[in-house]
Amino acid sequence: MIVKHEMGKFIEINDHGHHAPIWRYVYGSKPKPFFHPLSTPGGHVLTLFEPHDHYWHRGLWFTIKYINGENFWEELDDDPWGTQKTLMPPTITPGPDGKLSVFSRQDWVRPGNKGVVFNEQRQFDYVPINADAYALDFHFMLTPTAELKLDRTVYTTWGGYGGLTFRGNRNWQETRLLFSDGSTSDRPLGFPADWCDLSGKLDGGKNLTAGIAIFDHPSNPRHPTPWYGGTGPGHYFNAAFLFHEPMTVPAGVPLTFRYRVIVHDGIWQKSDLQKAYSGYVTQG
Repeated sequence: MIVKHEMGKFIEINDHGHHAPIWRYVYGSKPKPFFHPLSTPGGHVLTLFEPHDHYWHRGLWFTIKYINGENFWEELDDDPWGTQKTLMPPTITPGPDGKLSVFSRQDWVRPGNKGVVFNEQRQFDYVPINADAYALDFHFMLTPTAELKLDRTVYTTWGGYGGLTFRGNRNWQETRLLFSDGSTSDRPLGFPADWCDLSGKLDGGKNLTAGIAIFDHPSNPRHPTPWYGGTGPGHYFNAAFLFHEPMTVPAGVPLTFRYRVIVHDGIWQKSDLQKAYSGYVTQG
């Protein structure tokens, strides 16, 4: 496995047997850091980058829709937006058994560069699981510089979103969203669950399947998180902690989120995912 750091731009790991990186974390050049491509161990790219109708959707990313009424989500010409500025190149620390840790600091900068709302410390760990799966363990710590109201667009025909979000490749077909109670949904609207998995069929050969799961750690605000998303050509899902109501956070008190994202070849069933989730939460 090859680790590459293009200073000021991105970090990626690559296996020369595949045409795309296993993952690339882009922290420069765009308003918010993101992962794209995000591929399975078998080399199948699962993420979509900047769809024409939602060009601020970039693979896998973390942000909040409104902070004190200002937009940190869309990037529309007629609506100024907030950014997440990485303050220095992330540090990369190798660990045992192929593990890799990446740490960075971000300032969440108000539209028009009018000040900072969050000082963020962000760490993610790449953890190989087996030949068919790996994990990305996220730890976001957001320290408010003032009292902040975190909010979303109230759901009508759409809305409720914000937080850790994934947008899937359009060539991924017959996808399904599976939840920790064993239920499935094509359109979850604030449904609470410990985890959610999006899996389906891939182009590139016969009977190719893969998926991605997000585990919500029990220590997270409003656990079990409400989920929002949809299957089909625009498949997408989001650990939408603000779906049902906004949240006010006091100045100086860190707001912490932990997630495990598992990227896997094949379709995992409830028993596979629940076993993996139990292992994750018992790590502490």
